[in-house]
Amino acid sequence: MSATRMSLFRAAAADARGATTAEFGLVAGFLFLILFAITDLGFAFWQWSSATKALQLGARLAAVSDPISSDLKTMTGLSSTVFDGDPMPSYARVCSGASKSCSGGTFDETALNTLVYGRGNTSCPTAALSFPAMCQIFSRIKPENVIVEYVHTGLGYAGRPGGPIPTIRLRLTGLSYEFIALNSLMGLPAIAMSGLSATATAEDLSGK
Repeated sequence: MSATRMSLFRAAAADARGATTAEFGLVAGFLFLILFAITDLGFAFWQWSSATKALQLGARLAAVSDPISSDLKTMTGLSSTVFDGDPMPSYARVCSGASKSCSGGTFDETALNTLVYGRGNTSCPTAALSFPAMCQIFSRIKPENVIVEYVHTGLGYAGRPGGPIPTIRLRLTGLSYEFIALNSLMGLPAIAMSGLSATATAEDLSGK
């Protein structure tokens, strides 16, 4: 190798400007990834918080509204072996907005719309309500994303004029946590919103 080439090689090896740029690129990329991850995780927490609050409001509204399983409005529990004042026989109803059906009863779509959209609405209202609808808290919630369960837990009695007093549980289905940056950068898929629920005790299942 000639002296000139050797001199150029030594000069290039001693020049740290390229190494600094490369190091900055690696560190900056890592820092940006952390920043995007924090932002996306914060957005996921906001979705979780909003969905949970919407379920709580929906359960509270369900406690004073017409039941999704309309047969509960007239259920007395009386039979040839159950008399007025006896303990209410066990019952359970699971109503799905996705299938528009209830186990053991008749599905009332208007009653479900009341929980999701507010009283008298068939879509999410833009005006503020005195008692916010579920969709106003978490706009992605639709009737098909809601499952409502009515379960006998020992309250009430057979022949009660106001009907049974079930425990009401609302759950979400068909919704996922959405990621923006992590999905684009790392292909992180959406994560199902599983395990979210809210429970309330019925007060008046003929509320308007």
